[in-house]
Amino acid sequence: METTAKKDRELRFRWKRLLNYQSVVKQVPFFLFLSLLAVIYIYNGHYSDRLIRGINATSKSVKELQYEYKMIKGDVLFRSKQSEISKAVEPLGLKEPSAWPVVITDTSSAIVKSN
Repeated sequence: METTAKKDRELRFRWKRLLNYQSVVKQVPFFLFLSLLAVIYIYNGHYSDRLIRGINATSKSVKELQYEYKMIKGDVLFRSKQSEISKAVEPLGLKEPSAWPVVITDTSSAIVKSN
């Protein structure tokens, strides 16, 4: 019985020693350090969430622009076919030539090499 009473007193003494004013004051810098780490951890979580949202928005925008690019490119390729061009300029009175073009050469300005 006496040993358990001693152990109880020692245990109470330890708690009193840990919770007295001086030991709490000694631990304040450590608690401040822990709170600073907690704030940095929370900030990092919010920053990463914001960054991920930005990346997702940019990715969505890039996909939309790729789709638009492919649509426009397909339209340009379709309109640049010879048959489509001739249909487009027909109301202007332009027609495809029926004969091959004639090559004109100028023989008077031929350069003669002299050795």
